[in-house]
Amino acid sequence: MSRRRSAAWLVLTALAGCTTVGPDYHLPQQAALQRGSAQAGFANVDGKLTSAQPAASRWWQLYHDPVLEQLVEQAEAANTDLRAATANLQKAMAVAREVNAEAGPHASVSASAERSRISGQSMLLEQPLPVTNLGDEGIRVAYQLDLFGKLRRGEEAAAANTEAVAAARDLAHITVTAETVRSYLQICSANHGYQVLQQQYGLQQKQVELTQRLARAGRLTATDVLRAKAQADSVQAGLPVYQAQRDAARYRLAMLLGKTPGEALPAAALACAQEPQLTQPIPVGDGRALLARRPDVKQAERRLAQSSAMIGVATAELYPSITLGASAGFTGVLEDLGKRSTQRFGLGPLISWSIPDSGSRARVAAAQADSATALAHFDGVVLNALREVETSLSLYGKDLQRLTLLRSARDSARDAAAQNRRLYQAGRAPYLSSLDADRSMVSSELAVASAESQLAQDQVNLFLALGGGWEVLSRPLSAK
Repeated sequence: MSRRRSAAWLVLTALAGCTTVGPDYHLPQQAALQRGSAQAGFANVDGKLTSAQPAASRWWQLYHDPVLEQLVEQAEAANTDLRAATANLQKAMAVAREVNAEAGPHASVSASAERSRISGQSMLLEQPLPVTNLGDEGIRVAYQLDLFGKLRRGEEAAAANTEAVAAARDLAHITVTAETVRSYLQICSANHGYQVLQQQYGLQQKQVELTQRLARAGRLTATDVLRAKAQADSVQAGLPVYQAQRDAARYRLAMLLGKTPGEALPAAALACAQEPQLTQPIPVGDGRALLARRPDVKQAERRLAQSSAMIGVATAELYPSITLGASAGFTGVLEDLGKRSTQRFGLGPLISWSIPDSGSRARVAAAQADSATALAHFDGVVLNALREVETSLSLYGKDLQRLTLLRSARDSARDAAAQNRRLYQAGRAPYLSSLDADRSMVSSELAVASAESQLAQDQVNLFLALGGGWEVLSRPLSAK
């Protein structure tokens, strides 16, 4: 075997031993998601308000409110955040296709014509050459050998980025859905509170009229009449607050539906005066299902996979790059172009290698640091997801207990106000006692309305923390 053939054999043997550099991605064993406590059930599931049944995907349907379902459908179709998220996903998919195309052959066609003079010295001639019409036309095909996996790692990074952007779109989806439900419930709560206060104002107006009649009869003083009017005015002063809350929720809902504040909303949505009620315990599932479902967890995990692939891309830069190329065409005097004398072709590899220095290795170290950052962020997202669910479960349960006690206090305040009213009308109790009882009744009514509104918001917060309302990807999150 000749020395030239021996050298070629050694080169081929060395190339055959090349492989994909960089780490093969798998979810680290020390990741917070891998802990048994993260996969377990939730501590604040009581079986009455909440259950360990799998969480509902389209959770807003648990309210059995057609108006609410219609609003969510409109938001899904017209919300600007969802439109932007969808466009971002389309861009990420296009970038992934561009990266994948790098692994295939690339062809280029060229053609040129010029009138020029070639230097005589370049031909080792003393005399100048004549001005000539020169032409060139040809085709070139190149294919980069992915011997060290740079292109494969790039494809992995692009695919992970696409999945991360898809998860961001899903996160926007559940956020828009939750805010749509929240805005609708706030309209209902504001209308409810307004009606409660308006009823109380009507009672206070009747109280003023009664006080005036008793004053004319000499049983009460002018001061008592002024006190009654002050009480009625105080109750009336709360009405604009609920009107402002209703308007704010209405304008927020319009924005979520892709409408201007002046555009019409469904009349049924604006007329809602009672928060929709759940007729069953909220199904919450367990930690394992939560972490597989929440888009922010999926997004952080895909960013971790992307950062792992980028380590391989940076590592592959330490090794040579080999491109196989072939070209053919015609070069010569323009009039003779196409003749056999102007034919040309070439075939062979192009080997380029930037000898690794401290900068090259620093880029690998930077990629490894980025991966460590992505793992820390992923762990933080996992822990935050578990915290949000447990916090929402606790607040929901405690606020319901508070609402139960406030309703009991309201019923007692109603009875006390009615009894004091009868006593002072019969002349057996002073008017101030009846006035204080009315104030307590109004306060208790407003406290109940506020607590009911808060409980409705607690439900939305819990559903949002559970991460439902989007289509789960076919490939679940798992440790390889």
